[in-house]
Amino acid sequence: MQSNTVAWGRISRMTRGSARPIESIQWQPAERLGQLSMDPQLRPWLIGNELLTQRLRSVCGERFALRLVDQWAGLLSASHKAALRTEENAGLFRDIEMCCGETVWVFGQTIVPDATLILHPWLAELGDAALSETLSELSGVERGSYEYAWLPIEEAVTARALRDAEIRPAGLWARRARIALRTAPLLTQELFLPAMGRV
Repeated sequence: MQSNTVAWGRISRMTRGSARPIESIQWQPAERLGQLSMDPQLRPWLIGNELLTQRLRSVCGERFALRLVDQWAGLLSASHKAALRTEENAGLFRDIEMCCGETVWVFGQTIVPDATLILHPWLAELGDAALSETLSELSGVERGSYEYAWLPIEEAVTARALRDAEIRPAGLWARRARIALRTAPLLTQELFLPAMGRV
């Protein structure tokens, strides 16, 4: 059976890299975050509960920009399916960058299973709009607790986040959360680049 996401004409058909999701990555709950070693300047950004786009705007002002990088139909990994609590095998992947001036601070990826996309097709039409701000205006939205992990560059989403970086670190800190939109799940992942918070 053909994946439902294949029908979305605005989905990009760009060539993807060879990196694949690493199933052995251990995502940690918020209560374990204090035990993890990281740049102290990054920690407040990871643990903040406010909308990340609003926090970035407050720091960067008019220099803040959110841009759509890519959008495509793809297969869900075992890790994606476990986090989403779904048996769906395919979905829509949406990559965005949040920048301060010309510098990328955050790389974001949203994963929308096929069944969720059928119920909420507007999720494929966001363009450069911020998903978090769009969801904040809707009723029936439940966000789960954030989980945190250090993602090595061999991880597919990390490789995408660092695809244009002149200096590539060994990996990036990330957080993810499951969101239920009137019970239909989607997954957001945010990767924090080395320039984060450095105006």
